[in-house]
Amino acid sequence: MDMKFVDEGRGRVILIVHGGMGDSSAWARVARPLARRYRVIRLHRRRYRLDLAGAGAVTIAEEVEDVLALAGLVGEPVLLVGHSSGGVIALEAAAAAPALFAGLVVYEPPVVLGDPLGGRALCAARAAVAAGKPGKAIAIFERDILEVGVVARTVFRMVVAALPQLRAYVPRQLDDVAAIDSLGSRLSSYAAIELPTVLLSGDRSPAHLGKRVDALRAVMPKARKIVMAGQAHNANDFAPHRLARLIEDFAAEAFS
Repeated sequence: MDMKFVDEGRGRVILIVHGGMGDSSAWARVARPLARRYRVIRLHRRRYRLDLAGAGAVTIAEEVEDVLALAGLVGEPVLLVGHSSGGVIALEAAAAAPALFAGLVVYEPPVVLGDPLGGRALCAARAAVAAGKPGKAIAIFERDILEVGVVARTVFRMVVAALPQLRAYVPRQLDDVAAIDSLGSRLSSYAAIELPTVLLSGDRSPAHLGKRVDALRAVMPKARKIVMAGQAHNANDFAPHRLARLIEDFAAEAFS
């Protein structure tokens, strides 16, 4: 399959894997300042490509293959950045082929620790999609799976209702959750990743995401945690330049 990605800037490569409910454009405002010093490649994950039929059947392994193939084309180790479910893809890629990477930045990946990420809420959200109610489905996802506050849920539900493209992403987001659950707990595999790693978190993010980041920090030998004050799970939207500076600072260290 032909990969779809945005390639900008020159220099050592930063490869970005976006999260759910969107595409590579979600990180455009982070990539722009980074591209002044680095070559920044933003992969458009195949699960969220609306031009592909049957994307709901995409597996984690297939998305990891795309990351490894793109990193392999560069010809030298790249800095891999993954956000949310894209962070899970990034961890899996780093575990599979660490030689392709100079370092790893992972922003609140919803890794499975014990209970499934989706559980009964995922079933309820899928039932809402089947009933033609994507707004209700994403509200269930945000309330019971992502666990964001009522204001954020209300705003996002209104946005989904207004934008056809976001409505199209809803079933793919639910498939994303199911794919992560299919992995089960992978902490023992991530413990073998010896790449320099930054684990990003926001102090306004759902508490369970912080616990997942802490679990990763406890097992990954070269990982450190950076908490972004005043930010939640979407600093790429609300603090893109600040996020870019964090990544740029770490890139200088990783590439040295």
